[in-house]
Order: sequence, then structure tokens, then C-alpha cells
Amino acid sequence: MPAKVVVVGSLNMDLVTRASRLPRGGETLVGQSFATVPGGKGANQAVAAARLGADVAMIGCVGSDAYGAQLRDALLVEGIDCQAVSEVEGSSGVALIVVDDSSQNAIVIVAGSNGQLTPASLLAFDAVLQAAEVVVCQLEVPMDTVGYVLKRARALGKTVILNPAPASGPLPADWYAAIDYLIPNESEASALSGVPVDSLDSAKVAATHLLNAGAGKVIVTLGSQGALFANGQGFEHLLAPKVQAVDTTAAGDTFVGGFAAALANGQGEAEAIRFGQVAAALSVTRAGAQPSIPMLHDVQGFARP
Repeated sequence: MPAKVVVVGSLNMDLVTRASRLPRGGETLVGQSFATVPGGKGANQAVAAARLGADVAMIGCVGSDAYGAQLRDALLVEGIDCQAVSEVEGSSGVALIVVDDSSQNAIVIVAGSNGQLTPASLLAFDAVLQAAEVVVCQLEVPMDTVGYVLKRARALGKTVILNPAPASGPLPADWYAAIDYLIPNESEASALSGVPVDSLDSAKVAATHLLNAGAGKVIVTLGSQGALFANGQGFEHLLAPKVQAVDTTAAGDTFVGGFAAALANGQGEAEAIRFGQVAAALSVTRAGAQPSIPMLHDVQGFARP
């Protein structure tokens, strides 16, 4: 069956430590636990879309180390098409994650094999993009690769989603016209727009800036405060479900994957956002990245008790 959602992006092994709080500069803390967990924003979003009802293919690179095989196998178990997940020489991507007792996290990413996903390497997998209905990108692979995918997906007439994470500054100006849905969180919206986002009103200002830059529609995720949807005609603030958070590591990725899956399955924008919000809310009640991502029946049960 052709993939309805194609995710182009990173695969990382997450090295997760829990501690009572995040360390300060130069400080050594005694941790509470350690685990290796498959992650990476691209892989997380692919797993989320697959668990939440979409046919999914992944395009990315893993290393020739032991982590590479584990990362690929984790996607295959989810039924994700991995024909375009290539093994390259060297180490896989890793993310060093510390989670504190309040469920906040600090993350350091080493790109590894993700840095070898180039526009040239994507030419062999153009048929995968052609089979998509929705194409999803993030920023954990080289920027020229992301730009190539956005523009190629637009040329193919696909629905294009960019989750600009991690973001440290504005996007290239020529990207915006290729983006149907730009989905930043508060800090990413600030980095992209230059507008400090610390309230719903400032999120509206940032979203307007991004729309004026050429993005089709903007969804600013606001954590426990929900999400702001902006389409140029107005704004809609969609409140988040209330849950007790344990670990927020993959919440944003779960939202993006759930939103993409819902769109691919014919849901309207507001309905797809609410679907993604329920999935993200469920994910923060569980520890880990991919292990925390809920299944379709979990979301359906939560949304319609």
C-alpha cells in the first residue's frame, strides 16, 4: 500500500538519564536511572503517524554501528516502510537527554549519520515522495536537504508540514512558499520570527509574522496551554487536555505525527489539531520518546470516553 505520510528526517538513539533537577554549568549530579531509547525527531514523528493510523514511510540515514540496526528495527516493528532508510559508514545520531523530577528536559544532539542525508542521496528515493499525500520535515538533518524536500514535495503537489525544530534563527526566505503547515513551539516561533513568545497574544504576533513571510498556515504549540492556529483570516486557540505530566520528551513529535496522520486520513484542520493534542497529552504521561507515543485506540478512547 502506498505511504500516505512520508517523514524525512533524523533517527537518533536517545541516551536518557533521570535526575532530581537539571545540572548547572560545571556541576556533576548523581542520576536516578539510565536508558537507551530509539528517538530522533524524524523517527519519532514517523512512529507517531504509524501508531495513530497512517501508512508511513521514512527517509533517513543510520550509522554502521549497533545503534543503526536498532533504530531501523524499531521502525520496522511499527510497520513503517524503511526502504529509504540508508546505512552509512560511521556512527548513528545520538541525543543525550536529562529529565528532571518536574518532567522538564535538557538535550544535546550529535548528528552522526543524520548529517549524511543529502539532496543527492534523496534522488534514489523520489518514488517514495511521489507516493505520499503528506510530507513531514524537521531540522535535525542538513538544511539544504530540508529545503530540497520542501520544494520537491511542493512541486509534486503534496501537503507539506515543517516542524522547525531545533530552530536557532529565521528560516531561508525561499522555503516559506513551499510550506502548507509550519508547526513551531514557543521558542521556535520566537527564533523564526524574532518576536519573544511568552503569551497567547505574542504567539499571535509571531504567527502573523510567519504568515507574512509566506507560510500557508501556522500552528504554534503552547504546551499545556494548547495550540494557536493561524491561517491569515484569523486565529483559533485550541485548549490542551489536562493530564499529569511525567516526561515531555516526545510531546511535540507526537503532536506533529498525529496531526499528519489525521490530515492524511481526511480529518479537517481543527479536528486534526485536537487529535494531535490528545496524542501529545497521552505521551507526556509516559516516560521515553518512542515508548511514550500512544496507539490510535488510546487516543480514540481518551477523546470519546
